[in-house]
Amino acid sequence: MNKYNKNRVIYTTLLLVCVVLFWMFENFYTPAPYTLPEGEGSRTEIPELLRPSSTTGEIVQHAHFTLSYNEAYEQAEWVAYVLDKSHLTTDDRKRPFFLEDPKVSTKSADWRNYKGSGYDRGHLCPAGDRRFSEKAYNETFYTSNISPQDRDFNAGIWNRLEQKLRYWAKKDGPLFVVTGGVLEKGLPSIGEEDVAVPKFYYKIIAKGNGKDLKILAFLFPHREDIGKLNRFVVSVDEVEKMTGIDFFPNLPDDQEDFLEANISTGGWKF
Repeated sequence: MNKYNKNRVIYTTLLLVCVVLFWMFENFYTPAPYTLPEGEGSRTEIPELLRPSSTTGEIVQHAHFTLSYNEAYEQAEWVAYVLDKSHLTTDDRKRPFFLEDPKVSTKSADWRNYKGSGYDRGHLCPAGDRRFSEKAYNETFYTSNISPQDRDFNAGIWNRLEQKLRYWAKKDGPLFVVTGGVLEKGLPSIGEEDVAVPKFYYKIIAKGNGKDLKILAFLFPHREDIGKLNRFVVSVDEVEKMTGIDFFPNLPDDQEDFLEANISTGGWKF
C-alpha cells in the first residue's frame, strides 16, 4: 500500500470513529440533573395563596419555579415563578443541555422531539430571568419547562412581553407569574412522543398583597404579531375557560371572582 492510500485509510477510519462517537453522544449521553438536593441552596418560594390548581395532579417543585405537568401533551399546563428585581442580573451563563425532568413521574419529553421540527424549544420560565445563579439558570432547561414555539413568535411578541415583565419587576416587583400553552384536544404535534403544539399561549401576572393585589392576564395566538401588548389583555376567566385551570383557588371567593372577571390595565405601565 502506497503512502497516499495508507493516509486515506487512516483519515477515513478517524472520520468513521468521530461519526460513531458523535452518534453515541447524541443518543446516549445524559448530563447530571440540575435539581438541587432537598434542603440545599437558595430557593425562590411560590406564594401558596396564588398557586393554581392542577388538572393532572402532577405538580413538580424545583428550586426557582413550580409546574403542573400534563403527560398527554408532553409539557407543562402551567409554570409558576416569582420575578423580583434582584433576579434580573446580567451574569454570563453557559447554556446547558436540555434534559428530561427527573421529578416528573413519567419523565418529561425528550429534547430530540424538537429536532428538525421547525419549532423553537420555547422556555416558559425564561432562562434570562434566572441568571442570578447557575442552578437557577440550568433548571430552566428541563424539558418540562419547554413548549414548541414558532421562532418568530418566540423571538417576537412573546419576547416583548418577557421584556415588559422585567420592566415591571424592576419598578413594582416582586411579580408572581404563571404561564403556559393552552392544551386542548386536536392539537398538531411533533416528535415520536407527540409533543403538542399549542394554538394559544397565556401569561398571568400578579403584584401586590391583600386588598392591593392586582392581576393582569394575556392571551396570544401562536403567531408573531406587531400589535401593542395591551391588545392581548383578557380576563383570567377567559383563560380559565380555555384551559380548565382554576388559577387563584386559594383567594377569598369574593376577591377571586372580582379579580378574575376584571379586565383593567390600571397600575400597569405599558
